[in-house]
Amino acid sequence: MTNEIVYVDNNATTCVAPEVFAAMQPFLTEYYGNPSSVYPFSGPAAKAIEQARVSLAALVGATTEEIIFTSCGSESDSTAIMSALATQAGRRKILTTMVEHPAVLNVCRNLQKQGIHVDYLRVDSQGRIDLDEARALISSDTALVTVMFANNEIGNLYPVWELAEMAHAKGALFHTDAVQAVGKIPINLSGSAIDFLSLSGHKLHAPKGIGALYRRRFVPFAPFLAGGHQEHGQRAGTENVAGIAALGKAAELAQQHLAAEAVQLAALRDRLQAGLLASCPDAMVNGDLQHRLPNTLNICFKYIEGEAILLRLYQAGKICASSGSACTTGSLEPSHVLRAMGLDYQALHGSIRFSFSRYNTDQDVELILAVMPGIVKALRELSPFGRN
Repeated sequence: MTNEIVYVDNNATTCVAPEVFAAMQPFLTEYYGNPSSVYPFSGPAAKAIEQARVSLAALVGATTEEIIFTSCGSESDSTAIMSALATQAGRRKILTTMVEHPAVLNVCRNLQKQGIHVDYLRVDSQGRIDLDEARALISSDTALVTVMFANNEIGNLYPVWELAEMAHAKGALFHTDAVQAVGKIPINLSGSAIDFLSLSGHKLHAPKGIGALYRRRFVPFAPFLAGGHQEHGQRAGTENVAGIAALGKAAELAQQHLAAEAVQLAALRDRLQAGLLASCPDAMVNGDLQHRLPNTLNICFKYIEGEAILLRLYQAGKICASSGSACTTGSLEPSHVLRAMGLDYQALHGSIRFSFSRYNTDQDVELILAVMPGIVKALRELSPFGRN
């Protein structure tokens, strides 16, 4: 990363770690053979794939047979959802939440148009779900319960272990989108009731375009992509060897530094949170403060627009964060996560997410704290709802 940029948008994507780049580079230049070929030149590529499978399995507490490489988290999500419906004969219901990533929500909405019944768990003002509501909604008609491990916007952690047990009690399968969780918090799938888990390389310092799906051993499975015999017949398509090698190395690094990084990132998050709450009036943290990712802070600044804050952050110090609102086709559409939490208009539009990685420093936090009070004050003076 360039020293000129203060990058605190790591839930959107991460930089490729130098060690990861070094691990993938030979498979773009020297060892470019197709791993499915039988001649010795393809041996290093095939070996790299299996070594990456070992590393990734170790990170999430799985066996190598349970890891399927994909192109991204979205593909992994779609694979799990469609496989559950295809293999659970007679079951035509899905249970999910109102705060899932679009990679799950939009698949569910498309399935509703095809006659699949989808129930959406509500969340409270802190983004938490009600396990009793989930228990009541899972029935003998439920094919799949799909609930994210950690929310990409507010960082909330969800009770996926308990939900998986609930699903199994009614004969349903369980999937979790763990794209934001893998590499940030400990995950041990061994002996769990989780049937499918999705992850993506570019959230843990591997490149974009590589992901994986954990499929619990012996769980019925229908491939999403038909074609060749790659991934033991579970995912067709010539393997992205460089990307897979990169993901394997990223998994090694994550496992090696997981505990220390969690402490480091939580300290940065908490320091920024305390400083912003103290220096910016009418600020409020969004989400569950007791159960969240160590790297994520979502905070609203009432009476001003998040997009305006982001522009001024970049102008003031080349600070890259993200907003709780997304500007699409000229209209400001508030976050579906914050809407589901029932936040009022001012909080919806003035929310900013800061998300840290191992490459962030105390100096990054200091710069944000140095410029944010002035930005907030100046924008409120321009706002018809502003307060001095």
